[in-house]
Amino acid sequence: MFKKTIIILFFGLCIGCLDNPAVADIYTFIDSEGVVHFTNVPTSSDYKLYIRERPKKIKRWFSTQRYDDLIKKAQKKYGVEFSLIKAVIKVESGFNAKAVSKKGAKGLMQIMPDNFKSLLVNDPFNPLENIMGGTLYLQRLLKRYEYKLPLVLAAYNAGPEAVDRYNRIPPFSETQNFVRKVMETYSLYKNS
Repeated sequence: MFKKTIIILFFGLCIGCLDNPAVADIYTFIDSEGVVHFTNVPTSSDYKLYIRERPKKIKRWFSTQRYDDLIKKAQKKYGVEFSLIKAVIKVESGFNAKAVSKKGAKGLMQIMPDNFKSLLVNDPFNPLENIMGGTLYLQRLLKRYEYKLPLVLAAYNAGPEAVDRYNRIPPFSETQNFVRKVMETYSLYKNS
């Protein structure tokens, strides 16, 4: 039971670190009754360093507002809702303009190289070009699927051919998870 408590507490602290880029070193000590204590603010010299913060990782975190002006430009040009564009960026790349997927999709909106030309993207790592290209693709999919957002998102992830073949969200766990995550994120952005 004692080991389970430590493991649960440890993972709880780690998960908190993932959600909060302003993490600090974690210290621990075991008191006279065998209870393990964790803190980021040690109150005595009994605490020993347990986990050191890694500042390099913090550089990977990006403000969710960093690209808002570019998203607004794309919204104005293509008539796609700001919250939808932002939700796709959040889920696709976590706001990392240099992101590259295992399948070769690049940039904020994870555009596949085969689509660069048709989406007017010369440099997929240029945030403005990538957001404009991804938003143009969303606009095309919104029209194609008559604004049925789950189908639009499924097509964005798996391709229109897969959605057309199944005439619904394809039975691919990656695509189903993508649709769910974007819909949840879209709802959060829309209601904030």
